[in-house]
Amino acid sequence: MTSNTVTREFSLRGVILGALITLAFTAANVYLGLKVGLTFASAIPAAVISMALLYRFKDSNLLENNLVQTQASAAGTLSSVIFVLPALLMLGLWSGFPFWQTALICAAGGTLGVLYTVPLRRVMVVQSHLPYPEGVAAAEVLRVGDAQRQAQGGSAPRHSGLRELGWGTGLAALFGFLSGGLRLLGDAFNVWIPAGGLVFRVAAGFSPALLAAGYLMGAAAGIAVLLGLALCWGLVVPWLTAQSLQASAPAAGQALSELATQLWGGKARFLGAGVIGISALWTVATLAGPILQAIRHQPPRSAAGGPRAADETDTDLPRRWLLLIGLAALAVLFLVVNGFVLQYMPELTAAARYGLTALCVLFAAVFGFLVAAACGYMAGLVGSSASPISGIGIIATILMALSLLALHALVPAFAHSVSGRLGVALVLFMVAVILAMAAISNDNLQDLKTGYLLGATPWRQQLVLIIGCVVGAAVIPPVLDLLYNAYGFAGSLPRAGMDPNQALAAPQATLMLKIASGIFEGSLDWSMLGLGVATGLVVIVADVLLRKSGRGALPPLAVGLGIYLPPTIGLTLTLGALLGWLIHKAVKAHAERGGKPWVAAAEERGLLLASGLIVGESLMGLIIAALIGFSGKDAPLAIVGEGFAPAMWLGLAYFAGLCVFFYRRVLKP
Repeated sequence: MTSNTVTREFSLRGVILGALITLAFTAANVYLGLKVGLTFASAIPAAVISMALLYRFKDSNLLENNLVQTQASAAGTLSSVIFVLPALLMLGLWSGFPFWQTALICAAGGTLGVLYTVPLRRVMVVQSHLPYPEGVAAAEVLRVGDAQRQAQGGSAPRHSGLRELGWGTGLAALFGFLSGGLRLLGDAFNVWIPAGGLVFRVAAGFSPALLAAGYLMGAAAGIAVLLGLALCWGLVVPWLTAQSLQASAPAAGQALSELATQLWGGKARFLGAGVIGISALWTVATLAGPILQAIRHQPPRSAAGGPRAADETDTDLPRRWLLLIGLAALAVLFLVVNGFVLQYMPELTAAARYGLTALCVLFAAVFGFLVAAACGYMAGLVGSSASPISGIGIIATILMALSLLALHALVPAFAHSVSGRLGVALVLFMVAVILAMAAISNDNLQDLKTGYLLGATPWRQQLVLIIGCVVGAAVIPPVLDLLYNAYGFAGSLPRAGMDPNQALAAPQATLMLKIASGIFEGSLDWSMLGLGVATGLVVIVADVLLRKSGRGALPPLAVGLGIYLPPTIGLTLTLGALLGWLIHKAVKAHAERGGKPWVAAAEERGLLLASGLIVGESLMGLIIAALIGFSGKDAPLAIVGEGFAPAMWLGLAYFAGLCVFFYRRVLKP
């Protein structure tokens, strides 16, 4: 961490620039999330773009630039609410996205997500050894860019870091252009291995950003992800497939691979959700003591009203601000939920309506804090992009639905309202709030890690994160309306005669709707969730024993990620971790010959190359998303069709060459 010697950190121009970048990132993430079910972490692209624009002002500085990327990244991440909100249209409750309801639940949930991570900063950023891939990468991007700027001003450059960053950025951007743009390179390797009535899958993505995230997250987490993958695709999915074939023949024309993928999405993924859920509770339990201590050490008075802090780089928002902003966010949330209940459950008395609203807000507030700790840990472990926000949404959907079912059964006033279609709608509405909290906490700690490494002031970062939430919340409803009216969603088309093949899939929203409806209808299969909880307990015990013996670790959340995430993500993370282990081993072998300066330089080269890979893919993803949005075509730059046979092998060759280049570049003399 560097010392904060620059006084100009928060500026009006920085806030305006952050808001403008926010508009683009939010729109791009909303579109991609609805189309393919994935969003990209916007911190690093925001850092690069803000650096290019803000450095045109001679009096700008590193910390001002950091606040711009902090604000912009928050709003881009807030778009994860699309993982559930479209389900309200699929349910037939909404015919569009009401601006104030949508914007206010995003703003209130996002603001609470920021506040919940304030007491977590010291525990999970300063005192923790989590890698925070995107946070570290963003810090390196800003630091190297600032060094280059100073070098151009007449001083000698401190190192050739920009060259390493440029190599990584260029290679990843080129891959993104050739694969996602021209479609000449495939983006994944996917092989199905049938064995009688069983089928096994081996799949890996060729994403440079995921390779870099795996490199940064370390060997222990990589092994844990691989264990989850092996358990899922080597045991659980083949067993489920065999059981399904014994029970009934597959649907007409359905291949064995399609059946296995369907069973993974409908059953095996819940095993991962169970592991993630129990691991999240365990994470919160282990952090409870330090978190409470951090809360007690929050400054009681505002920064302006009290004496100047001895170290601004360790000053969070004071307790008074936390309390006032938190109460305001909860009040807004109460009013919005009360309006939703009044609109769709008018038969409730005023007392019953206020009681139901208070219970829903209380559930969101308490569960949101647990989510903040769990998502912050997962983001620190594998990065924001690979953190399974939708898995948290599944857990929240189940718990919220069960709570409403209990109210329906135990409280006579809710016997006719909190059930059926309206009960499902209320569950989805509240889960959208919780996902806003989860998404922001997922991103916030990455930004605070960046600020910690650069010597930024935490309370200023936390303040601009809240501003970013408000700006993003205002952008999301019109973008959702625009996309819905242009394409429609799977199962919900705004106009007759629209082509359902062009509809946006919104896969997570479809899944959330199925889960909530299944619980209220009594048709949800609980066996896989229970098995996931049991599996998670076994992994937790193994992790504790390994840590006590000093033989390593087996992060339980990472095992759950290996089960829950698509194998094209999980195996690539593992390959990145393996690459990091091989490089670390080679660096140790050459340490005596190269000496400490060479070892430090090699480690820095690895960090900068990994940062560049994340930067390049993120920027190219943003550019391609903008082209898709403006053109209205799925592949506006494609020069070959989807059936281009050599694409997969060309992509594999590029990925393998990238790994070799990475290894040799780090270990160069």
